[in-house]
Amino acid sequence: MKLRSLALLILSLLAISPATAQERADSFPSRSIKIVVPFPAGGPSDVLARMIGQRMTEDWGQPVVVENRVGANTVLGAQQVAKAAPDGYTLLMAIDSTLVMNQFLYRTLPYDPFADFAPITTVTKTVSVVAVRSTDGPKSVAELIAHARAAPGKLNYGAGTITAQLMGHLFHKAAGLDIVYVPFKGTTETTTGLLTGSVDLIYAATVTVTPLIESGQLRALAKLDSRAPAVLGDLPTLATAAGLPNLDDISIWLGLVAPAGTPSQITDKLARKVAQIMNNPDAIEKSQRIGSYPLTMSPAEFSAFMHKEADRWAKVLKELDLRYD
Repeated sequence: MKLRSLALLILSLLAISPATAQERADSFPSRSIKIVVPFPAGGPSDVLARMIGQRMTEDWGQPVVVENRVGANTVLGAQQVAKAAPDGYTLLMAIDSTLVMNQFLYRTLPYDPFADFAPITTVTKTVSVVAVRSTDGPKSVAELIAHARAAPGKLNYGAGTITAQLMGHLFHKAAGLDIVYVPFKGTTETTTGLLTGSVDLIYAATVTVTPLIESGQLRALAKLDSRAPAVLGDLPTLATAAGLPNLDDISIWLGLVAPAGTPSQITDKLARKVAQIMNNPDAIEKSQRIGSYPLTMSPAEFSAFMHKEADRWAKVLKELDLRYD
């Protein structure tokens, strides 16, 4: 009798759970939302998280707080969100390395990008450029290649993300250049390293370097994505400028995820809101002005995209034998 009663109880709970979940989604959010950004303030992910958070606050009437959780190549921020309650109130503004590359770079990664997160949506692709100092840097990609070949191992480059690092690796390998990699914690620090002379060139998102290019402190030699917005004018792609037609476009993308187990009704609602925000003409114009373009998806599409990206980069990272532990 007790077993029968328990079975009936379970069946009744299962029967009402979809309605309960929908009710929770209808009332979401009822309190503050936190977006964890695993990079310092001022970088591309931080700028976009704050823009999205401000619009969510205005539209939903609940505060959205951005928390910068820096360290360990985004691992600390990812861990924090992976362990959070799966209720939609703690989100991660993830970069491609967090959800794709890190699993191939660490033997003991303390989170599983596919098992520990519920995808919400991609947000943008951030266009990057190869940049040098205006005062003493080369004036073209051809000149950069000539300098590097004349002094193997003497030039160095900075990157604040694994994707930016790979931009340098892939280009230097394709062009037969020996340029030393110098790691930084984010795009802002990378740019400072170039300005202070710590490195000779950088691969960095235009959201950070465009003001310095416009002010004449830095010079952009080429863009890494053929879909770059008009703000970059007629700047050539790196593949074209270097005479390397087989060099693929490489973009740094950002996406929003929640802890695994977050109800799909809530992740769907968040995805629709982000799409509404990012596809607004003002957001499109602002994104293009800082050198990126909106890219939103459904949670299911984002999940498929992550797996496709993982397949792509697993081969490259194995070939380059890049490991962090």
